[in-house]
This record gives sequence, structure tokens and C-alpha cells, in this order.
Amino acid sequence: MPTEAATVTPSAQIQTQDISPTADQTSLLEQGRRYYQSGRFSDAINLWQQAAQTYETQENPTNQALSLSYLASAYKELGQWQAAETAISQSLELLQGTNPDTDTQISSNAALILAQAWNTQGSLQLAMGNSEAALSSWQQAEALYDETDDIQGKLGSQLNQAQALQSLGLHRQARTRLEEINKQLQSQPDSLLKAKALQSLGGTLQRVGAFSESLDVLEQSLVMTQQLDNAPDISAVLLGLGHTWQGLSENSKALDTYGRAAAKATSAIAQIEAHLSQLSLLIETDQIADAQTLLPEIRALLPDLPASRSAIYARVNFAQSLLKLVPQNTSANYGPEMVQLLSTAIQQAQELNDVRAESYGLGQLGQIYEQTGQWSDAQDLTEKALAMLQGLNAPEIAYQWQWQLGRIFCRGDIACTEVDRQGDAIAAYTDAVTQLGRLRTDLVANSQMQFSFREQVEPVYRELVTLLLTPSVSQAEISQENLKQAREVVESLQLAELDNFFQSACLDAQPQEIDQIDIAAAVLYPIVLPDRLAVILSVKGQPLQYYETRLPEETIQSSLGEMRQSLSLAYPNQLRLKISQQLYDWLIRPAEIYLTEDIKTLVFVPDGLLRSFPIAALHDGNQYLIEKYSVAISSGLQLLETQSLNPDQFKLLLGGLTESRQGFSALPAASFEVEQIIAQVPVKLFLNQDFTQANLQTQIPQVASSIVHLITHGQFSSSQEDTFILAWDKKVKMEDLSKILQTRQLSATAPIELLVLSACQTAAGDNRAGLGLAGFALRSGARSTLASLWSVDDQSTAELMVKFYNTLSQSQTTKAEALRQAQLALLRQEGYRHPFFWAAFVMVGNWL
Repeated sequence: MPTEAATVTPSAQIQTQDISPTADQTSLLEQGRRYYQSGRFSDAINLWQQAAQTYETQENPTNQALSLSYLASAYKELGQWQAAETAISQSLELLQGTNPDTDTQISSNAALILAQAWNTQGSLQLAMGNSEAALSSWQQAEALYDETDDIQGKLGSQLNQAQALQSLGLHRQARTRLEEINKQLQSQPDSLLKAKALQSLGGTLQRVGAFSESLDVLEQSLVMTQQLDNAPDISAVLLGLGHTWQGLSENSKALDTYGRAAAKATSAIAQIEAHLSQLSLLIETDQIADAQTLLPEIRALLPDLPASRSAIYARVNFAQSLLKLVPQNTSANYGPEMVQLLSTAIQQAQELNDVRAESYGLGQLGQIYEQTGQWSDAQDLTEKALAMLQGLNAPEIAYQWQWQLGRIFCRGDIACTEVDRQGDAIAAYTDAVTQLGRLRTDLVANSQMQFSFREQVEPVYRELVTLLLTPSVSQAEISQENLKQAREVVESLQLAELDNFFQSACLDAQPQEIDQIDIAAAVLYPIVLPDRLAVILSVKGQPLQYYETRLPEETIQSSLGEMRQSLSLAYPNQLRLKISQQLYDWLIRPAEIYLTEDIKTLVFVPDGLLRSFPIAALHDGNQYLIEKYSVAISSGLQLLETQSLNPDQFKLLLGGLTESRQGFSALPAASFEVEQIIAQVPVKLFLNQDFTQANLQTQIPQVASSIVHLITHGQFSSSQEDTFILAWDKKVKMEDLSKILQTRQLSATAPIELLVLSACQTAAGDNRAGLGLAGFALRSGARSTLASLWSVDDQSTAELMVKFYNTLSQSQTTKAEALRQAQLALLRQEGYRHPFFWAAFVMVGNWL
């Protein structure tokens, strides 16, 4: 189902004591609301237009304004933005022009309707991308609900404000707002109102990726609802719980909860939505037999669904699931059933005048024809689906059809070397990536997109890069224009992956060409594509260069994993060198002819497993890469402005653990590390019992240190729950540590130039674990981060850190060069020549 900005708009009561409309007039408003709630937006519009005209004739501005406010909501759902803006503007003008002071009841009624109008205005503004205006509108709605003691309305406005704050990238403020709402609710007596408010809060927490908090709140709502007299339908709460369990990767619990939601549903649409969620997760987790047993139940429910947007989306989503089942069951012929489902959905959308839903059905029908190789029909349907979105604010649908159109142009061959088709395909893919850029905030704010990122978002970027890096039959080589665009797409993919991993916008800045920062640096962009390892090389003053190794993705990933494994001390040395040299040939050797003597640093913008890959340990057959160049890791995005560390201004905040805690072993050499660092630079120290989360929160913002050095166990993983550092009293999640570090950005204290994480590690063999380190380095606000890819012998770590600070404090050298000298110092020692001891350390961020 398409992703839309989710806002909570409280159901305003239509109060009629002061104006006494006829029963027929009230019926128009109420019947329109029933149509709206069932997804029949065009029918709702017809009734509300009649109501507005009737109230205008009767010179009843308050209820005319209410009708117009409802109209604006329905126009918004159909993507008729100009009509929606006109309707809500007229509604606000009518309400603000009334004189509520003449009667208390009129005042209260008008204030409630005005509050709803502001809520509608905010919802419209957020959908059109104007988050700041939406926040202001919802603040005005909250004030009016507060004046009239409408608790539900006030809560809804506050929840909406949290969505606007999230959309603006103010994630901490959004989280704080949600926590405040939860506190307010806990102090209220149990009631249906409180249960529904908790349900809304749980859904909002889920959408911002706060799954643990969402689970707690939704379970409270469920228990409360079940205990109430005449308890309403609980299937909606259970469905939300299922989504939250899925967000927590608790798939068995999610499936069970979806099943309970279906069993408790009191309407066909609620039952089928639960079953569809269940079916999708069964297919995603390869439980194909169970998925197929669910099909008859869903088929039996479909005929009972009345025409509505929800029914249309149910049919389309069922067809999507059947399409995914086709490769799993070649004996089943789902083709005619899928076509019939989508034809019915399209027909119902036309009857309801729902352009967005019709586009959704047409595009999915085009996908079926794409899968069966009926290219002409597939292209025609996809182009029609795209054309229908002209003038609508629907990037979450448009990018899918643009991506689909690009695939159709390529006729299933992503290389797409024919000149005309390749140009058309690149244009379509570029449009899709542009739409994803517009969707960035919605993608990170909506937890449902995290489930399907690898399937529905990441391939768009990778397939476009493949197209851009494949010369057509008429080209001798790839153009500079294509290379530049490919580099930009690689950087956009990096940002999209980090945003998706953290469910938060990691950096609100435009990418910049990082090779312009340091004339002595060359930047390499390696990216793993389905049929090759591709590398773009950027050297200041030279054209972009490109080289590739044509191998299946599985072979490349296997070699990268082998390289990581070969760093074990037990691994045969000659075999390790063979693997290392092979990867050197793929990644570095073709670049050597472009690396002049002026190049001192190689900056890598790594992809996938390369993020947790020991680049310094690559070997050319004679020496390691680190013996020739300093090495740094970057996301490729805009680097935070930095300044060289002046040895005279060195101030270091040093904290950590030397003793065993919470099942983690002691770090006996940490004491030596501390002693040696203290001997070289001024230090503010807090160790062991003093190294608590509370002290981290106090010390980091207040101590004016250019370097923060933490000696403790920690891990970067593909799961945020398993990404942490160890404090004396608890595990501190990297998300919480990054918030603490970010406070330096907001204070008058000097920013952190260098963050050192000694004894942390990145989970081996985890393709997304490197995202934890890269994203943390980016989000922390530190200009540079020095960390390790695996848990290294603590004695060698101590010696490396001592050498690092010795070099950094005595010369005007870059951080990357200071790390290189420290690594070389270990390499030259008899006991530490093996790269296990020195290759784990990486400089992430600004290397200067």
C-alpha cells in the first residue's frame, strides 16, 4: 500500500443546538463522514458540497465552515490540492469572521470547529511538504482544544505536532513530545477515550521507529479496551501490535497477532487487512506452505467488500502477494486471478473518481505484464499510471512506476546497452531517484518502509548505477557526465541506507565533492553491483576514472568475507596474502597509474561489506597499502568543517572501564593506555565507577575538550538494539550516545574534533553492521571518529593509541597520517606484524 503522511485528526462532534439544522442537513454531514471513513471520498464530496451550499443559503457560517473543512480532507485524499486549499481557506475565513462572544454555546461550538479546521489545514500542509506551517496550524488547534477542555482533540493535535517535528528532522523534540503525551495519559483514569488515545500514540511511536515504546503503549491500550464494558472492536489495536512486533523482528509474534486481529475483526475489511499483513510476512519469511493455506480465506472475503479505497488497496495488495508467490509455485497459474483482481480495483477506483487508487491499480497491472514479458502492454499501463499522477502529490507511488518504466525499457536486461532504450531507462530511473529524494523524510519517519527498503528502495539506486556504468553499443567508454551522476547516486544511496538503518535523517546537508577538500587525497567509490565490483576514482584536477571487475555479486561478497576471516591469527599466512593481493588487484591496482606522488591519502566511500573491511591490510605483493598511503573512510557526504588539532590546545576527555562489568572481561592494558596518554596530553579523566551514563551526559557537554576518548567494550551491529558501548552501570545504546555527543553542537563549548572508541568492534560477517559505525560517526557531530573493526588485543591497542597521540601532539599532521604512523609502528614490532593487531583501526569522517 502506498505510504502517506500519517496524521491524527480527532473526529469533531457536529453540535447543532445553536443552529438547529434540519435532520436532512445533519444527515448529509453524517452520511458524508461514513462515506469518507469507508474510503468513498468522491461520494463524501458530493454530500458535503450539498451541505455547504445549504448552510450558505441559510446564512449559517459555522456549519458551512464545518462542511468545507470536511471537503478539504476529502479533496486531499483524492489529491485535488487546489480544491482542498480553497475549501480550507474558505472554512477558516468563515470561522474567523464569526462573532462567538454573543453566546457561550456558540463560542464553544465555533471554537471546536475552528480547531478542526486548523487540524485539517495542518494535515494538508504536511502532505504538501510544508512542515513548518503544519506545525503552526496544529499548535493553533491545540490551543483551541485546550480552551474548550477537549482532551481528545488536544491529544490529536499534539500527536500531529510530533509528526511535523519528525518531518522537520527534529527527532529529539518529536520523541520528547511523545513522551510528554504518554505521561499525560498515564495520569488519566481508564476510559475508552484513553484507550483510543493510547492506540493513536502507539501508532505514532511505531511510525517514528520507536518500536519498544510502541509495544508498551499498544499493549496498555489493548488491555484497557478489553476491560471496558461494551468493549469495541480490538482488531485495529491488534493489527498495530502486529506491525510493531514485525518492526522488532519478532516475526512469529507478529504472525500470531495478525491472526488474532483477523479473528477479532467485526468487519470484512478489517479482517482482510489483518490477513494480508499475515500473508505478506509469511511470504517474506519463506513460509510458503502456510501462505498458500491463507489464500482461500482471503478470496472468500473479497466479494463482500463494498467499493472503497480500502477495498481497492486490498485487492491490489493481494495481487502483489500472488505475484511474489509465482516463482515459489510454478504449477499455480495466478495470472488470470491477478488480472481480475486489478481490473476490479481499477473499475472501482473509476466509479469512486479516486485517481490515486486508479493509478495504483494500473501500475500494478503493468507490473504483471512486465513479469510475463508483455512489454508493450506493460509500458502502456505504466505510462498511464504515471500520467494520472500529474498534479498529485504522490511521490511514494510515482517513484515505483518510474522505476518500473525503467525496467520495462531495459526489457529485463539491466545492462540495457541499446542506445535509445538505455537513454530512456536512465531518464526513468533518474526520475525515480529524484522522487525518493523528495520522500526522504517520509521514508525515515515511516517504519513500514524499513521492512521493504532492500526490496523496494535500494535496488532503484543500484540499478541506476549499473545503467550509468554500462556503455551503450555506440560508446567506446563511459562519459564523464554518467560517471559524475553515478557518483552522486552512490552518495545518495549511502545516505538512504543510513537513514533507513537509524530510522532518522542522519545528515540534513547537501552532498559535496569531498575531493575538493584535500588536494593530496584521492577518493575511491567502490560499489558492489549484481555483475561486478565497480570503482569510480576521483583525483583533484583530473577527470573521473572508472574500472571494474566482472564477477557475480556472490563471488565478490564471498571474497570480502574471506578477507575479514583471514585476519585471524590462526589463518594460514600465505593464503591470507593471496586473498589480500587479489582484492588489491580489484580495488587499488587499476588506480595506481592515476595516483601521482602528490597523493598522500586514499579516502574510501565503501559499500556493503566494504564498510567493515580492513582496507589498510590490502597487499600489493611487496607491501601493505598502509605503507604507501594514509587511509580514511567517508560516507561521501558533506564533511563537517574541521580544523587541524593544535598540540598547544590539546584537551582530552578520557573515560572508560579497566575492570570487568556485566559479563564483559576486564581490559588490563587499558590502565597502561590511560597512563601513557596522561603523560602526553592534558586529560579530564573518569574511569570505572565514574564511567556511567549519567556522567557521560554531564561530562561531554560541559568539558571543553577537542578529543573524547572512550576505552570500553562496544559493538556496531545491523541491529540498533545490539549497537552499544558498555558503561559501568549499563549498556549505552549508540543512539543515546550520539544524542549526548550532539549536545556539544548546540552548546557554546568547542565541537568535538576527534572521537576515539577504543576496544569497540564491528560485527563480523554482517553486511549492515558497518552502517552502525558509519551512521554513528556521522550523527555524533564529531568531525572525525577513530574506531576498530574487531576486538583487538588490548596491549597492542594501548601501544597504538600511545603512538597515535605522540604523533598527533608533536607535529602538524593529519589525523589519518597520525593513525598510519601508529599502525606502522606496530607493523615494525616483532610481536605485532600480523595485520590482526593494527588493520582493525579506521578513521571515519574528516581525515585532516
